Amino acid sequence: MRRISAALGTLALLATLAACGDKPADTANAADQGDPSDSKGLAAVSVAGDFGAVPEVTWNNKVTTDKLASTTLIEGEGDVVELGDTAKLDLWIGNGFTQQVAYSTWDKDKGATKPRGAQSVEMSEGVSKAILEGVVDHTVGSRVLVVAPPVDAFGDQGNAQLGIGNADDVVFIIDIVSRIEVLDGPQGAPQTPPAGTPKLVETDGTPTGFDFTGLPDQAPTKFSNAVLIKGDGDVVKKDQTVTVNYLGVVWGGTQPFDQSFGKSPFSTTIGVGQVIKGWDLGLVGQTVGSRLILTIPPGMAYGDAGSGEAIPPKSTLVFVVDILSAG
Repeated sequence: MRRISAALGTLALLATLAACGDKPADTANAADQGDPSDSKGLAAVSVAGDFGAVPEVTWNNKVTTDKLASTTLIEGEGDVVELGDTAKLDLWIGNGFTQQVAYSTWDKDKGATKPRGAQSVEMSEGVSKAILEGVVDHTVGSRVLVVAPPVDAFGDQGNAQLGIGNADDVVFIIDIVSRIEVLDGPQGAPQTPPAGTPKLVETDGTPTGFDFTGLPDQAPTKFSNAVLIKGDGDVVKKDQTVTVNYLGVVWGGTQPFDQSFGKSPFSTTIGVGQVIKGWDLGLVGQTVGSRLILTIPPGMAYGDAGSGEAIPPKSTLVFVVDILSAG
C-alpha cells in the first residue's frame, strides 16, 4: 500500500493476485440467462430490475461454473469502455455456493448513513478478471451479469472479507455508470505560487523533487496549498474518486519518499479519511487538471510517529499533486 493511504478503500476488494491486464479469451457469452432448470452457470441466477436500481436476484440453484460466462441484461447507449479506461460502476457480488449477498454498492457500510455508491475502477492489471469481463467492450448504461469460477473472481485465496472461500463460484452484477476521462497531465492556466513555496524541480517536464534554496531550515507548522496550474475541469467534491500523479518529500529533503510519476497514477476516494488529512483538505474544492504543491504539517500527515524510515517523526511533508480525474 502506498504510504499516503490511511486506510484500505472499498476498491481493494476488486483486486486479485490472479488478475491479468487482458480481457479473457476463453469466455462464454450467453444470449440470455438460460433455462432456470439448468443449475449451471448463468442459468443458476435470475436478475430483474432497472439499470441503477438494486438488482432483484433469484437463486435458481447453486452456481457451478468452470469458466467465466457473461450476458448483457440491459444494453446501454453510451461510450464503449476499453481496456485502460476508468469506469464508474455500481456493483453487486454474490456467493454462488451460499447464495448470499457478499457486497453491494447499494448497501451501507457499517456506521454509514448512505449507500456506498458507485466506485471508479481502472480497467487494468490488478482488477479481477470477472470485473474486466463485465465492463471492457461494454457500453455505459449497461447492466451485465457475470458468473466466475474462484480463480477468475478473487484468485486462489478467495476473499475472506466478503465471506467468499477459495472454492466458491461468484456472481457479479455490474452497472456501468460512466466512463471517466483521465488526463495525461495537468491542463489549465499557469499560476504564480505564493512566496515561501518550494520550487518544483522537473526533468524533461516530469517532477523529480523540490528546491528549498532560500527557504528556512525550520519546517512550516501551517498547512498551505499553492496552485501552480489552475485546472479547467470540474471541481473535486468530497466522496469522489480522484486519480492523481504525485511526488512527496520531507521538508528540506533531496529524495522523494514516494511518487507515481513514470508509474501508474494513484486513485482514492477523497475527503473521507482514506488518505492523510492534508490530502483531503488540499484536493477537495480544486479542479481537475490542476497541479498543486501541498505543504502538510505533521498533524495533518503522520504526526509524532512518522512512517517508516523515510518519514521521521514530526515531519512536515511537501507534495506536488496533479489531479487527472474525479468522479
